[in-house]
Amino acid sequence: MKKRIMITHLSINNFATVEQIEADFHPGLTVITGETGAGKSVIIDAVSLGLGSRADTAMVRTGQKKALIQLVTEFNGEEIILTREISASGKSIAKIDGEIFSLAQLSAFSREIADIHGQYDHHSLFRTENHLRLIDAYHSKTIAPARQKVADVYEDYSKTGRELSVLLRGEADAERRLDFMRFELDEIEKARPLPGEDDELREQMALLQNSEAIYGSLSAAYEALFENSPSISGELGEVLQKLREVSPFSEKLRDMEAVISDCYYSLESLSSEMRAYRESMDFSSETLDRTVARLDTLERLNAKYGGSTAKVLEYREKLLRELGNAESAGEQKAVLEERLTALKDELSALSAKLRGLRLASAEELARKINAELEGLNFKNARFEVRFNEIENIPGAFSENGFDTLEFLISANKGQPLLPLVKIASGGEMSRMMLAFKAVIGDYDRIPTMIFDEIDSGVSGVTASVVGEKLRRMSKNHQIICITHLPQIASCGEHHYMIQKSDDGEMTRTTLLPLEGEERVMEVARLLGGSNITGKTCESARELIRFSSL
Repeated sequence: MKKRIMITHLSINNFATVEQIEADFHPGLTVITGETGAGKSVIIDAVSLGLGSRADTAMVRTGQKKALIQLVTEFNGEEIILTREISASGKSIAKIDGEIFSLAQLSAFSREIADIHGQYDHHSLFRTENHLRLIDAYHSKTIAPARQKVADVYEDYSKTGRELSVLLRGEADAERRLDFMRFELDEIEKARPLPGEDDELREQMALLQNSEAIYGSLSAAYEALFENSPSISGELGEVLQKLREVSPFSEKLRDMEAVISDCYYSLESLSSEMRAYRESMDFSSETLDRTVARLDTLERLNAKYGGSTAKVLEYREKLLRELGNAESAGEQKAVLEERLTALKDELSALSAKLRGLRLASAEELARKINAELEGLNFKNARFEVRFNEIENIPGAFSENGFDTLEFLISANKGQPLLPLVKIASGGEMSRMMLAFKAVIGDYDRIPTMIFDEIDSGVSGVTASVVGEKLRRMSKNHQIICITHLPQIASCGEHHYMIQKSDDGEMTRTTLLPLEGEERVMEVARLLGGSNITGKTCESARELIRFSSL
């Protein structure tokens, strides 16, 4: 038998009436029997605690400080040890492989290991989140590809919806921001600043503000250079003429002539430049006022948008880009809305197809489970699968489509259909779970199933049917079953007997493995009570032999 996970060992110390119990568990069907009141429920209590149920300090053995329960599980070929320590003072510690975990974490981990069917709290079938998975697994060949298509489209649908939501959430704030950006751009565009214009205006204003002094000095310099008699230019021309007369006689004189010649012609060139500059000067107050006003406009822009005309122009380009992006965002919104609608339509169609496949799977599953219930003496029981939309909201989707579903059952005629979690407890519950597991066991990922009180109210042929189903299920699951019926006990591949004894002061519970004649004697006791005869023993042997066929 291939097992991903199973329980291989149970250790109980100072728990209830148990001083110490060590038991190995194996693949297949293990049965635990014992006389009434021997303490069979103590074993289930201990296992339940080891799997993460809540502790009661009253279960600590009288006179002891703490109870210790350990389960050794085999997980993909590796051993993992689950530990519960329950202190008489009220403290409880949960560990996985020696590392402390919260009780919720231990319980969540244990859900992949075992189901306890009886009056305890480890029922995977009671968790509605598992129901859809089981329906899908039952007809996985047809449902799995359809479900994958739904999941792929849903991923795209969700991503598109998130992108659109981001746009919509920021739309109001973005519009206010865009209005402000348009105002800023309009202010800059009206001013029309040019690169370096502010520096040029500052220089121009300095000239205008000192124009009279500049004109006077420039005129005096021009007159001294070119208009006075004698002028500097005229004198320099005479010097140049004198040097030209003697320069042929010496290299040194020729060098002097070259220097004076450069100076003279430079002055001649400067003459027209100075005259043009002097004549271009505008002393009007209107020009100064225009310059001051323009510079004021630019400096206000500089103060608001970066500190210089170059920075203002950079900010203008940024505004143009962002406004352009905003326009494309509006286009993107339209594209996303159109895509979201198309994906929703596709998702709706795929989900409807997936529901059709699930309805067929659920119908077949319900038919088989109802047949199993009838075979287990639930003559008037009725099982149905109820489909709902997600949170009862039309148009809501998940990666599983738009379906949620729940398993409902009515145990007796006239009783309404109720969720599995609300069905009767004890043996009735266990037999119902057996019916479910007999049908969906091969698709259920829980490797270990523990049945308690499964034979309550059962006898004769029904007991044999229960035993046969347990034996059949044990081919693909590890089954541990507490029973008092010989028909079920004889089906076990491994057999433990629980005993209770006292020494006059303290009660003790022990768990003994049975083989050979010891097992025959225990089945005989279940058949005939305390009056065990040779005929009873032979009947026990036949029952064991027949059950193993």
